[in-house]
Amino acid sequence: MYRYLRAFCVLAGVFATAAAHAENWPSRLIKATIPFGPGSAADVVPRLVFERLAVELGQPIVIENRAGGGGTVGSAMVAKADPDGYSILAQSSALAIAPAIFPSASFDPTRDLASVLMIGSSANVMIVPKERPWKTIQDFIAAAKAKPGSISFGSVGIGSAVHITTEKFRLAAGIEATHVPYRAGPEVIADIIGGRIDLYFCPLATALPLIRDGQVRALVVSTPKRVADLPDLPTPGEVGLKDADSAIWFGVFVPTKTPRDIVEKLHAAGGKVLADPAMQASLAKLGLEPMPMKPAEMDDLMKRETAANLELIKAAGIKP
Repeated sequence: MYRYLRAFCVLAGVFATAAAHAENWPSRLIKATIPFGPGSAADVVPRLVFERLAVELGQPIVIENRAGGGGTVGSAMVAKADPDGYSILAQSSALAIAPAIFPSASFDPTRDLASVLMIGSSANVMIVPKERPWKTIQDFIAAAKAKPGSISFGSVGIGSAVHITTEKFRLAAGIEATHVPYRAGPEVIADIIGGRIDLYFCPLATALPLIRDGQVRALVVSTPKRVADLPDLPTPGEVGLKDADSAIWFGVFVPTKTPRDIVEKLHAAGGKVLADPAMQASLAKLGLEPMPMKPAEMDDLMKRETAANLELIKAAGIKP
């Protein structure tokens, strides 16, 4: 009897301590990991939000870029961190791709990470070197089919969101293309401008200034609807490409055992930041559209997209 009573007291103490930590959170610096290189949309977007989120929470947020493994290196670090609310992860829709590309990764996104905040979603824009002769997406597809295997495309890594966007497009268009992975977006853009690769499905925010300055040519957007900033660009559906639609989203995650009170506090604080008109205007300039979701809805989205990406990876013949 004494043994059971003692165990009960210990367990009650653990719960009381966890509740106290949640009640006092945050009381110190928060570390945010971005698992991609500096300068990419997956880096720029969350940095903008974290700057305001730190003010809302009343504690500094220190950001660290830990690129590698299609975002799995930095994501695994957060998944294995103490679930105390002081380690958070900024990720993109690449997180739902990781299990298909890296089946031996040391973490499972749907099991080891909990969703907190959906920042928003953005179209990708297919850009090509301005010196290429293709004026339309139809020109491009015809040229690719005329010389199978002659086309190369860039991404920010195997299994990245832009990689999967390109694979969906390639399968829908019925063309062959060689994948050239890079560590960060600026490197891909430099080689597109220099004509060393043929195409890049670039996040809208990054693509817009390049297009407006005439450094590259845009041929199609990745989303089901046209984007306001590029109203003349067609969608995949408008040019007869079935099942080629895709968008990149950006969200915030924590280790899965993080107390729900902390998850809800972080979600509420992030919601306030995203609801601010100035923040909405800043995100709109980066090509982001609001994508409001509760944490549980984000978890469901992760499960659906993870399953769909497993099928896509098989169809594209991408080796894990």
